[in-house]
Amino acid sequence: MSEEKIIKVNIEEQMKTAYIDYSMSVIVSRALPDVRDGLKPVHRRILYGMANELSLYSDKPHKKSARIVGDVLGKFHPHGDSSVYDAMVRMAQEWSMRYLLVDGQGNFGSVDGDPPAAMRYTEARLRKITDEVMADIDKETVDYTLNFDDTTPEPTVLPTRIPLLLVNGTSGIAVGMATNMPPHNLSDTIDATCAYIDNPDIDIEELIPIIKAPDFPTGGIIYGYEGVKEAFRTGRGRVVMRAKTEIEYTASGRECIIVNEIPYQVNKAEMIKKIAELINDKKLEGISYINDESDRNGMRIVIILKSDAVASVVLNNLYKFTPLQTTFAVNNIALVAGRPRALNLKQLIKYFVRHRHDVVVRRTRYDLRKAQERAHIVQGLLIAQDNIDEVISIIRASKSPDEAKQGLIERFALSELQAQAIVDMRLRALTGLEREKLQAEYDELCRQIDYFNELLGSETMQMQVIKDELLEVKAKYGDARRSEIVYASEEFNPEDFYADEEVVITISHLGYIKRTPLTEYRTQSRGGVGSKGSATRDEDFIEHIYVTTMHNTMLLFTEKGRCFWLKVYEIPEGSKTSKGRALQNVIAIEPDDKVRAYINVRRLTDEEYINNNYIIMCTREGIIKKTSLEAYSRPRTNGVNAITIKEGDQLLEARLTSGKAQVILAAKDGKSIRFEEEGVRAIGRTAAGVRGMNLEEDDNLIGMLTVEPGAEKSEILVVSENGYGKRTDIDDYRIQSRSGKGIKTIQITEKTGKLIAIQSVDDTKDLMIITRSGLTIRMPISEIRLTGRAAQGVKVINLRGDDSIASVVAVPKSEEEGEEIVTETIN
Repeated sequence: MSEEKIIKVNIEEQMKTAYIDYSMSVIVSRALPDVRDGLKPVHRRILYGMANELSLYSDKPHKKSARIVGDVLGKFHPHGDSSVYDAMVRMAQEWSMRYLLVDGQGNFGSVDGDPPAAMRYTEARLRKITDEVMADIDKETVDYTLNFDDTTPEPTVLPTRIPLLLVNGTSGIAVGMATNMPPHNLSDTIDATCAYIDNPDIDIEELIPIIKAPDFPTGGIIYGYEGVKEAFRTGRGRVVMRAKTEIEYTASGRECIIVNEIPYQVNKAEMIKKIAELINDKKLEGISYINDESDRNGMRIVIILKSDAVASVVLNNLYKFTPLQTTFAVNNIALVAGRPRALNLKQLIKYFVRHRHDVVVRRTRYDLRKAQERAHIVQGLLIAQDNIDEVISIIRASKSPDEAKQGLIERFALSELQAQAIVDMRLRALTGLEREKLQAEYDELCRQIDYFNELLGSETMQMQVIKDELLEVKAKYGDARRSEIVYASEEFNPEDFYADEEVVITISHLGYIKRTPLTEYRTQSRGGVGSKGSATRDEDFIEHIYVTTMHNTMLLFTEKGRCFWLKVYEIPEGSKTSKGRALQNVIAIEPDDKVRAYINVRRLTDEEYINNNYIIMCTREGIIKKTSLEAYSRPRTNGVNAITIKEGDQLLEARLTSGKAQVILAAKDGKSIRFEEEGVRAIGRTAAGVRGMNLEEDDNLIGMLTVEPGAEKSEILVVSENGYGKRTDIDDYRIQSRSGKGIKTIQITEKTGKLIAIQSVDDTKDLMIITRSGLTIRMPISEIRLTGRAAQGVKVINLRGDDSIASVVAVPKSEEEGEEIVTETIN
């Protein structure tokens, strides 16, 4: 090869150019729809091939799909038969397209993902609605271009009367970009389009209530509206889709969830398989059986629940973990004048209306030209009718048709076309009836010509024609919405995934927290040795134990006087024997701080509630402080200051009160004081507080109780660190003034050890005790003797060696008793 025939190029530039050419080919000629007719080239070619090449309109018999595919493949779309057949099949699947364009006969697949039969077995034709897509294509309404081998013209766009891009949506992956557009209801879309025609300055916010939201062929629920509005405003957004369900009961009385509609583009069989796998893997609780009972009458998936399951909790977990809830990521990218553009709702409508305007104008020009041509000929025929004898004489005297035409032209000043029409005229045209018909036709043509001229001269009339045709389409094919709109929060409400059941919250000395179902704890007899309650390090032990419910908000108060907010369901779950998670990983607490108290609230958004309730706090040094709950009603991630703590002191307890309660404080040396809460003035959140109890030098508070007016009469339970405890009638504690030294609440001896806990109890509660070694015991309160204030009490737990009590709490009475299984597992 000679040197002259080799052209050297930069390979980097060559690759860049080749890739850009390839990208543009994919973008323009394959993957993205045209904004005007909403179709990709393959769909446009299929519809055109079926309509104009094979005349497969809705009133014609079906033809083999292989014949259709072969015709489209050979003439217009040389990209493989599967690409054509798959595209045609999708236009015939009622779960894929909101408004079907192809009428399929045979097996066209299923919502379970079953493939369609081979093209040699299936047949197809166009749907009635597709007539509106192809309407007026023969009236020079769209431009044509030559096909891939320059042998057959094909339209560059279809003159559709239906805004297909909005109505049926589309999806496609190009090079460097993709489109994903949801379908919408035809009636709503046409109403929005008409509103734009009436007022081109209408803004998107005014269009949104008209078009409402996407409308998926599989129905379902659109959950949340912010993503929908964002998609309409910007062309990008996330639409949350949920299955439509209802709760029924089996013959045995069990609850079951019935799924009637699933989200768009979800494979039903795969969805059921996914649910079954999650059930087998124990990731979905509360389901005993799932079965697909769908038939020709509709979809019906039955999910039978276990007897103790809560239907709403199971359903929300199904939404969270399975395709019963999916997200449609809207990305409105379409070709505008051959260039890809991201489009909002108004732009999509605007470009469709602009296209229809162009079609109407071009159609009117075509109709005007045809009317003028026909009027011209009819006018000649009428002249011939008026001079029929002379016309016949000229024709009979002529030796040839051309001579006859020339004679007619010269005699009556006719055009070539008029003379030809007269020569071709049949004898029946000589009758009087035909004369009347011709005159009526000419008059009608003149009216049409006047109308077409007027229409071409008035954009207002043109827009009215577009609107009238849209309303006609709506009257023919409009239907009700399938997808229901639930105007709810875009985000999940985490509470929906948890039943509001009672749990035990435990916090260890080193700050490990967990929640455990209350049912894991059983009742033991007084004096029992206890069962292993939590695995801890040697230097750690359980220090706090609380009973609450999953939906509660916990206000956590630390030794340093900080307050943190924490939903109970946000606390990591652990078994009774697990260690839990470090509080530093759950809330933003300082490493050297510890949680000392919690308050259990639900209604932080209820102004009446937060303004009429208070938080009472006390410190180890006997300081007490009262603050309105309103000061703690605005959660902050990093917490807030709840009380100013002096050096050497620390927060001990915090409780929620009505402002009219009585406060009982107890000290380590066995004394207590009872006084009216009204004696404590409410002060600001960061203040230090006032003296609650006057303590001896080495003494400090160990607990605080509050007693609301009108509350059922309860008893005071005190427990010492060596396992002694007793109950005393609350009336034995007389009311004193705040800041006094108090009165005796238990006889402190070397045998009993110092006072460790004070609780308000009655016979409806159990006592739960946790030792420093991590052992737990649960016993009925009724087994602890009722004695006077100054008594020593009885042994409530047998402690081993140097073990001592770490924490005591009164809990609701257990309804179940069973064998305790002790494990040493440390998680």
